[in-house]
Amino acid sequence: MTKPRIVVVGAGFGGMAVIKALKGAHADVTLIDRTNHHLFQPLLYQVATAALSPADIATATRALLRHHKNVTVIMGEVMGIDAPGGLVKVANAPDLAFDFLVLATGADYSFFGKERWAPNAPVLKTLDDALAIRERLLGAFEWAESHAGERGISQGLTFVVVGGGPTGVELAGTIAELARSTLARDFRHIDPASARIILFEAGPRLLSAFPKQLSDYARTALEKLGVEVRIESPVEEIDSEGLTTTAERISTANVIWCAGTTARPAARWLGAEEAGNRAIKVEGDCGVPGHANIFALGDVASFDAGGGAVLAGLAPVAKQQGAYVGHLLKARIAGRTAPKPFRYRDRGAMAVIGRSRAIADFGWLRLTGFAAWLTWSLVHLMLLVDFRSRLLVYVNWSWAWFTWGRGARLLTRASPDTYGLARRGGRR
Repeated sequence: MTKPRIVVVGAGFGGMAVIKALKGAHADVTLIDRTNHHLFQPLLYQVATAALSPADIATATRALLRHHKNVTVIMGEVMGIDAPGGLVKVANAPDLAFDFLVLATGADYSFFGKERWAPNAPVLKTLDDALAIRERLLGAFEWAESHAGERGISQGLTFVVVGGGPTGVELAGTIAELARSTLARDFRHIDPASARIILFEAGPRLLSAFPKQLSDYARTALEKLGVEVRIESPVEEIDSEGLTTTAERISTANVIWCAGTTARPAARWLGAEEAGNRAIKVEGDCGVPGHANIFALGDVASFDAGGGAVLAGLAPVAKQQGAYVGHLLKARIAGRTAPKPFRYRDRGAMAVIGRSRAIADFGWLRLTGFAAWLTWSLVHLMLLVDFRSRLLVYVNWSWAWFTWGRGARLLTRASPDTYGLARRGGRR
């Protein structure tokens, strides 16, 4: 009997959960991704701020799936789908035939139609993004040290984060700790603690998905770290010399964009109905309407959880949907009854603000401060995909806790002037 062919697009949380659930299934499974690694995105901001190295939070996909004998891993970029023909179109590679297809392609940041901002406002989605931001941050201090006393130093040491969600809050807090603590003793001609870190949020409060009391705590904690928080401050323009909001103009070359996401173009590949963020509107089993053998999950899927509420683009959602779709496919292949429609189990949400500062909302229990930070740390250690990563992250976190140091502060370019930083009154 010919084995059914299952193609999973995306090696993120959702895609890997599908693969894990399909272990041992009577099927030939192919996993395709643009990179050769699985990335633990919740800690990506720590790579961007020199707390961790890339290998601490990313593991080669082939190594993770070494014992999944029915899985083939392909590194390639999907360019389209021929649904009637059962083919996945891959750039510079042969098409992949499928009997079942799972789309777990994730999301990119959205500039809300202002794509011209992108060259001057890096985002944080990949390891390349994180390393580019790390070079920009550390390079700014190196440049300031070699140009101490010259005009433009304040602009060079002004860092703006746009977006008051978990990523923006975590990044702003960690940049503040990097400047105020880690780098404070290492420069002779500048005071790193004088750096300005400004967080802009268009809405009325930070971390809007959390209860207001936790949101208020996060804002207070950031301000204690020296972060200037601007709420109800939508961005009007970003250029090479700074950022303009409805209320002010900030001169800086260091703007980081953490606001708004849009699904990758899987809906367009299928001609499927899209939600406002371009995600595919899926059915109760995560299936794509009109395509009985195609499923979408995670950030690329818009799943109605009831009452018009759509599941958020969170890692736990993707993991639970991935496990569900994997078991559903396994049941179909074996001729068993399919499971009931997917139902998300909300186990809570957390966000870290800095050293010993975090918030956690478990519904029945809300934590702040050290207790929330400790809970956040333990949960994230356990969620890392392998023991090596857990060990490396634990060692780095322990070192940072006792010494205030960061072990990933390497710049590999020849000169800080090559980092694309606008200086001397906004010009290089």
